[in-house]
Amino acid sequence: MRTISTSHARRASILAGLSLLALATATAANAEDKAASEVTPEVTDVDQLVVTATRTILPASALPLTVDVIDSETLTQQVAISGSVVDAVSNLSPSFSPTRQKLSGAGETLRGRSPLYAINGIPQSTPIRDGSRDGYTIDAFFIDRVEVIYGSNALQGIGATGGVVNQVTVGPPKADGVSGKVLTQVSAGDDLGDSVGGKAAGLISWRGGAFDATVGAAYDAKGAFYDGDGRRLGMDNTQGDVQDSKAVSFFTRLGWQLGENTRLDVVANRFELKGDGDYVTTTITAAKPNPPTNGNRTMHVPTTSFRGVQPGEPAANRVETVSASLTNSDLYGGNLIAQVFFNRTRDTFGGDINATFQDASIAPAGTLFDQSSNRSRKLGARVSYERAVPMIKGLTGTVGLDTINDRTEQLLIETGRAWVPSTEFQSIAPFIQGNLSLLGDKVHLAGGVRFENVELKVDDFTTLAFYGSRKVSGGNPEFQATLGNGGIVVEPVTGLRVYASYAEGYTVPDVGRILRSINVDGVDVDTYLNIEPIVSNNREIGAELKRGPFDASLSYFWSSSKLGQLLIKNSGGIFDVQRQRVEIEGLEANLKARTPLPGLIVSAGYAHLKGRTDTNADGKVDKDLDGANISPDRLNLAVDYELGNWGARVQIQDYIKRDMQNALVKDDFSGYTLVDAFVGYRLPVGTLSLGVQNLFDEQYISYNSDTTAPANDRYFAGRGRMATLGWEARF
Repeated sequence: MRTISTSHARRASILAGLSLLALATATAANAEDKAASEVTPEVTDVDQLVVTATRTILPASALPLTVDVIDSETLTQQVAISGSVVDAVSNLSPSFSPTRQKLSGAGETLRGRSPLYAINGIPQSTPIRDGSRDGYTIDAFFIDRVEVIYGSNALQGIGATGGVVNQVTVGPPKADGVSGKVLTQVSAGDDLGDSVGGKAAGLISWRGGAFDATVGAAYDAKGAFYDGDGRRLGMDNTQGDVQDSKAVSFFTRLGWQLGENTRLDVVANRFELKGDGDYVTTTITAAKPNPPTNGNRTMHVPTTSFRGVQPGEPAANRVETVSASLTNSDLYGGNLIAQVFFNRTRDTFGGDINATFQDASIAPAGTLFDQSSNRSRKLGARVSYERAVPMIKGLTGTVGLDTINDRTEQLLIETGRAWVPSTEFQSIAPFIQGNLSLLGDKVHLAGGVRFENVELKVDDFTTLAFYGSRKVSGGNPEFQATLGNGGIVVEPVTGLRVYASYAEGYTVPDVGRILRSINVDGVDVDTYLNIEPIVSNNREIGAELKRGPFDASLSYFWSSSKLGQLLIKNSGGIFDVQRQRVEIEGLEANLKARTPLPGLIVSAGYAHLKGRTDTNADGKVDKDLDGANISPDRLNLAVDYELGNWGARVQIQDYIKRDMQNALVKDDFSGYTLVDAFVGYRLPVGTLSLGVQNLFDEQYISYNSDTTAPANDRYFAGRGRMATLGWEARF
């Protein structure tokens, strides 16, 4: 039984002549199929893995990208340890920040910038008003693998300034008849009372000739979490929590093989995670100067929670996605991929008597309870055509077009006020890519350009009383950007690759946060600089060695954005957005070694990140980024062992302390080390597994809470020891 296999691809290439590529691609449809067969590379082994998120059928070794692929077995193992795809990616990727262990992923970064979460290439983000729930949109049971693309890029369109986390769902059945899988799990902390949770999931597939169908459902109920000192963790009732929650997910795939090379797939997913609302937190007051349930940052006592009725609706996340994809692998000698999709989300945030919600015209100051809900719906289409370019040996060209329409608003549920007005986002982006293989695949040159055209539509609106009830003139601002990418990879000797690359990413800032917090008169959306898009770049040099029992990689990267986005907490405790120049650089190293002892593999990973921003608008960075905007340095260590029906893994994440006295928020990070373990045994029917998170019950404050100056009621500790016992069977 293979218990872990994380594939790594560190590749790069250089910008080919765009005029030549455009001319060659224009004649591609008229070329003979024989020409395609002579130059199209064949995928024959794992090193030639095709990554769907790269928008090409070329192997990862030919691309100007840094990619990790978390396969099905590895993902299953990591989810058994930590419970989510987000945690799995964070555990395995040294340059991914430690997660908040909450429903909200605000401040979680990849290489210091926000990643774009996608399902089969469909973006899960809500860029107009980022609810930061995009990491929880589908149950991991329905995911076959996760493709992680590092660094700013525009391959998937808007949003990938830090990279792409693409979740590829389970594919169609491979043979006629009935097949499927089932899963049961029970999890608990050291307290076997309210910490107990459970999960049940099933998936069944049928194929008959040209038709196939797959349906599945998953139910996941989580209990309360406890820290290493045995205290119940504080509930994030406002942003949302995964503890004390229930998640229900439904999945469907329908397929029709229209011909030998043509296939139509319809995929639908509905996911809802909702808090039970059984716990509340409290803070120190004059009447209760030191109740046992309080958190106190000064005394380093984390927030806890106790049984109680949470007012209003519990925080929740609901996502519905439907897509239809048509593929033809031999259309005039090339590969066509066309997709249309619909995505609808509703993010409900918990309520309170927050200063931001107060309005004396509605209720006396300090008495008005309210809560908000993000509501977004997206319609989009993506099409690309790729084939070998006639008459130019080794050159493969791709042309494509992406379009998306997103309408988002953030409403206050109790009073019906619009916190963020209904805003429409329209993006149309044609692109062209080329990849040139030279010297028998010893050298790859590749590159391309994407033309991004964005339009925002905002009606006139009035901000909340907290911001002065400012009247804002709506408008239709338009933005255009030409985004390039390119690089080179050289294989001087077998097993050694040396590369350099450059890629630009593009996203809009959190427009909703910016618009809702306008506190001056006379603002016109058409001319408001603060909503201009973010154009970031990623430059990278490195090397990868695959020789004998060793796989090793080393990369150095740096990126900048002239008008970046920072999260800054206001007086009401809510994060607003500031636009400042941001520069980030980092080093990442990975090593994997197969030892002389059969079945024993050791691995290590290290990431160093440094980020700075311009706080005085002089064009020069002068302050370090804080914990809400960049992750700490980290060392990962792991040992895997496989013997017969047994498989085991022990992994260590050492988050290194950091001096933050020159940061935006002067909260030094004290660092902490976590150890996880996993054991699996293959039974005559199915596999029995035990995953343990925080094996030694380490007491620590979560990175986000430790470095963003939270109030006492949001001073959260990390999870203590959690064990998950599971059984999974395939048929």
